[in-house]
Amino acid sequence: MTHVAGPTALPAGMVSGMATKKYTVTLPEELAEEIRHQVGAGGFSAYVTRAIERQRELDRLGELVTWLEAEHGPVTDEELASAEAERREFERHFAEQGPGPAGERHRKAS
Repeated sequence: MTHVAGPTALPAGMVSGMATKKYTVTLPEELAEEIRHQVGAGGFSAYVTRAIERQRELDRLGELVTWLEAEHGPVTDEELASAEAERREFERHFAEQGPGPAGERHRKAS
């Protein structure tokens, strides 16, 4: 049997090329059925694995922020405003470029 997670098919018992172990978790029925309907029975474990991996990334980023704030102090309102202005400038820049081949961005000819 092959599990399908997005465009890549993986052997049964494998998620992202890692060996797997079966666990029992309790999920809200409506949420679980919605996801199972969206990804199919074979993609459910891969979907849950990606969600857990994403949460781990967020947890680790939170730990990094806590450590950085302990080392350097909290981010000031001025620093936040500056970062937000820079983010908006990048967003504007890439919106002006438009999508290139295969969804990649390209430069407009000057």
